[in-house]
Amino acid sequence: MQLTAVQELAEFVSSARWEDVSAASQEALKKRVLDALGCAYGALGSPVVRAIRHQVEDFGGRPLATLIGGGRTAPDRAAFHNGAAIRYLDFNDCFLGRGEACHPSDNLAPVLSAAEYVGAHGSELLTALAVAYQVQIRLSQVAPVRGRGFDHATQGAYAAAAGAARALGLDAERTANAIAMSGTAFNSLRVTRTGSLSNWKGLAYPNTAFGAVHAAFLAYRGLTGPMEVFEGSKGFMDSISGRFHINWAGEDLEAVQLTIIKRFNAEGHSQSALEAVIELRETGLDAEDVERIDAYVFDVSYEIIGPGAGDKKRVHNKEEADHSLPYLIAAALIDGEMTPAQYVPERIHARDVQALLQRIEVHSDPVLSNGFPEHQGCRLEAHLHDGSVRTLDKPDYHGPASWEALEAKFTELGGHSDLVEVVKRLDEVPVAELAALL
Repeated sequence: MQLTAVQELAEFVSSARWEDVSAASQEALKKRVLDALGCAYGALGSPVVRAIRHQVEDFGGRPLATLIGGGRTAPDRAAFHNGAAIRYLDFNDCFLGRGEACHPSDNLAPVLSAAEYVGAHGSELLTALAVAYQVQIRLSQVAPVRGRGFDHATQGAYAAAAGAARALGLDAERTANAIAMSGTAFNSLRVTRTGSLSNWKGLAYPNTAFGAVHAAFLAYRGLTGPMEVFEGSKGFMDSISGRFHINWAGEDLEAVQLTIIKRFNAEGHSQSALEAVIELRETGLDAEDVERIDAYVFDVSYEIIGPGAGDKKRVHNKEEADHSLPYLIAAALIDGEMTPAQYVPERIHARDVQALLQRIEVHSDPVLSNGFPEHQGCRLEAHLHDGSVRTLDKPDYHGPASWEALEAKFTELGGHSDLVEVVKRLDEVPVAELAALL
C-alpha cells in the first residue's frame, strides 16, 4: 500500500539518528537549547508564567517531568509550563521565512518532557529536537498559513508531536498516529498576533505543545489518528494550506542552521532595525534632538510589526510593545538597550517613549523586500530639529553566534553557570542530569 503523507513523515521521524546530524548542526542545537533555557529563566518571575505555575500546582499531576525553576508534574503540563517560560519574553530563536515565521526552540519543552519520561539520553533529546526543527521549518517554507488566517502554531502541531514521538522512541506507526491526532486537533488562528495583542501571543504555541505531548502519549498507548490528515478530504491541504509536497525520505536534519538567535529582546523581524538605532545612538544621536524617524524595512517586517498589522502606535502592554516597531525603535534610542526592562508597565507607559514612538513612521521598501528572507536589512533616517538627517543602512542581521556571547545572554537572564557545561556536552549525558539542574 502507498504510504500517506503523515506515514512518510513518520518514517523520517522514527528513523532519525544523532549521527545523521552534521557537527555544525549538533553545535547549533546545543546553543539553541542554552538560549531557550536562558529565556525561560528570565521569564519565571513574570505574572503570566507565575499564573501558569499556580495552575499546574493547583491541578496537580504525577511528578514525572521537571518544571524549569523546580518541582515536577505530568509531562503534558510540564510541556505547557516550560514552553510558556521559554516563549514569554519573545527572546528565543526565530526562523524568518517569506510566508511564515516561527520560533522552533518552542519545541524544546515538549521534547524535554517526553525524553525525561522515558529516561532518554541527551543525544536522543537533541535528535528529537532536530526532527522538530526540520518539520516545523520545512512546513513553514512549503505550506505557510499566515496569509490564510492561521498562526504558525498550526505547523507546530506537527512539529511538536513529531519531536515528542521521537523522544518517546515510538515506532513509525505510532509516530504517524501521534502527528495525525495533533495536526487534526490544533489549528491556531492568526488573530493571536494581529490587532490588540494579549497574553495568548506567548501561550498559543505552549498550548499546542501541551496538546501535542498529550497526542504522543495517546499514540504511545496505541490510540489512532486520521492517516490522511494532510491530503485527505477536509484535511490540512484541503482546508488550510493548499497542495504541497515534501519528500521526507530525502530530508536531512540541518534546518536548525536556518534560524537566528536574537541579540535584542524583541520580535525577530526587528533585529536589524534595533542594531541600527543602537549604533546611531552610540555615535551621538540623542532622542531629544529627533523630530521624526523614518524606518524602511522589508515587507514582512512591515506586515507583522509595522502598519500592515494594524495601529502599532497604540501600545499598552508587553505583547503590543514587542510587536510594535515604533515602540521598539523609540525605547532602544532612549534607553540604549532592548531587554526585559523595556517591557515593564512603567516603561511602556512613560511619556518619553510614548511621545517618541508617535513620531516614528515605518515604510515597506521594495529593494529590502526583494532581499528577504536571505537578508534582513533596514534603513533608518533620523530627521533632527535642526534640519539635519542622520542615516544608517543595515544590510543584514546575523545575531550572537559564539558560546561566549550566548553564555553572557544566558547568565544575564538568570541562568546558572552549571547548566552551561551540561548543555555543551548534552549529547554525552542522560537527560536526567540536565533535568536535575533545571
